[in-house]
Amino acid sequence: MSGRDRRARILHAPRRLRALVRADEIWLTVLAGFIGALAGLCVVVMTRVTLFAHEVFFAIGNGGRLSGLDWVPPERLLIVPPLGGLVLGLFGVLVARILPSRPIDPIEANALHGGRMSVRDSLIVATQTIISNSAGASIGLEAGFTQISSAFASWFGRVFRVRREDLRILVACGAGGAIGAAFGGPVTGAFYAFELVLGTYSLARLSPVAIAAVAAVGVQRLLGGVAPAVSVPLGDPLTLEAVAPVVVLAIGSALVAIGIMYCVTVTESWFRRLVKPAWLRPAVGGLMVGILALASPSVLSAGHSAMRVVFDGGLTIRWALALLLLKSVASCVSIGSGFRGGLFFASLYLGVLAGAIFGDGLQAIGIGGLSPASCALIGMNAMAVAVIGSPMTMIVLTLELTGDTRLTVAALLACVLSQLVTRRLFGYSFATWRFHLRGETIRSAVDVGWMRSLNVRRMMRGAPSLLPRDTTIARARAVFPLGSVPRVVLVAAESRYAGILTVSDLHAPGSSPDAPVSTLAHYEDVMLTPQMNVREAVTTFERAEADALAVVDDAERRRVVGMLSEQHTLRRYAEELDRTRRALAGEGAQDGPVQSAYVTPVQS
Repeated sequence: MSGRDRRARILHAPRRLRALVRADEIWLTVLAGFIGALAGLCVVVMTRVTLFAHEVFFAIGNGGRLSGLDWVPPERLLIVPPLGGLVLGLFGVLVARILPSRPIDPIEANALHGGRMSVRDSLIVATQTIISNSAGASIGLEAGFTQISSAFASWFGRVFRVRREDLRILVACGAGGAIGAAFGGPVTGAFYAFELVLGTYSLARLSPVAIAAVAAVGVQRLLGGVAPAVSVPLGDPLTLEAVAPVVVLAIGSALVAIGIMYCVTVTESWFRRLVKPAWLRPAVGGLMVGILALASPSVLSAGHSAMRVVFDGGLTIRWALALLLLKSVASCVSIGSGFRGGLFFASLYLGVLAGAIFGDGLQAIGIGGLSPASCALIGMNAMAVAVIGSPMTMIVLTLELTGDTRLTVAALLACVLSQLVTRRLFGYSFATWRFHLRGETIRSAVDVGWMRSLNVRRMMRGAPSLLPRDTTIARARAVFPLGSVPRVVLVAAESRYAGILTVSDLHAPGSSPDAPVSTLAHYEDVMLTPQMNVREAVTTFERAEADALAVVDDAERRRVVGMLSEQHTLRRYAEELDRTRRALAGEGAQDGPVQSAYVTPVQS
């Protein structure tokens, strides 16, 4: 199906409504509020479905809070996770045959695709996430929450035919609303949207993102919502003697998080090599998670309820260490074997365990200043920042969950240190690390899609001056006198590229008039292709130290189709960077890359 056919299948709002949304920020904010309400509904539905599944599949009666139990029937632990994995694997086979395309998540959509997402693909991801969590896989629902909410936001944005930058904002509204509803924290959701899905803060984007988050939380509460994701006690103020322990805890939590992210990749590699066919991997992973859960059901699901046990102080250091190891292994196995979900919620529980262990250790050796509960909160912040890469989101989450500002300084210090350590030693959050493994180079949701769409084909001049490479210098001087053109492209048979000749070199004294012009050629093996993006073109110019290069159809045939100068490339690059800067600052920008009168299409 062509791109035009796909666009034709999207419904469009009435022209007057589209004009209002495109022209007025107030109406865009109204649309964002509707999207936030829809995100809140998605969170409530998905959460209730999984909680009900937990009650039925694991035969429990505490509202489906699986990880908070001390005991679950062993036969259920050994049957439900592998059976759920088998269902997930077979569902994946069916989906791959019908819809072979790979789903695009909100961060990737905003970074590379201008906010365009598929509702169909995202419904599949949400379904896979529900199956995974219902089976007890040691991961959270946040991936499904943000995926489906952002996809609906993208669809509505296209219904109203909003501009590229506005579509990216709406996608962020969907994701931020989903996270806000999941935690009951609208400010947390707004910062998640800014840091993770937009990649930057901007006052111009505050209104739609904030309204979406508030609407999402309002719908969640109006529908009765679900039990709070976590409940935490009040913390201690940061004193001078507590600074050193906070630094150690933050760095240690970041190192643990980096280890877990590495282990996810290693586990995934092991499953690929050792378990075939692919559809069987989730079943094997589910069996392993079920065996781990025999030691403690707290390794199942995301671990929301298990966090409360830690905050109540009912764990010894030895048992907390065992749970930290069990939960880490279970999360790595769950993701590595193919279960769908995220590490955001799981990282909160892991961080709480790590902080509680550290706090109990401080008390055991007689170091005061921080209680185990405060250490648990600090560890939660540090671990989650290392995994998801959003410090302000975690700081605000702590404030909204506790309602207390006494731990703010400690949380801020821990988040900053954790991010610095992770960026220095690892370079990625979990989401962007997964992009890296697929060969993508993005490290945030900042819009770089224009860089790929602004390619050499759009920038080059067509029909350059051509000259056969065996032409004599005397003949070439007659055809191209000084001042006629700056440079000439030399070609061999069938217009095959053979180098560039500058007219100043052609008329320089000292050359034999009877010699072929090929003796004066430069850059015989350096050329551009139409598919190169602007950054690749700039890099080629820098390496060749060239002012202009020929453009060939491909590296094999080398048929000359145009020419591009470094000056024009850098000017277009600067124009796009300036457009992006103005869009980030809310100063307004054109919809899509700037068109230049310099571009001359080449007729193939």
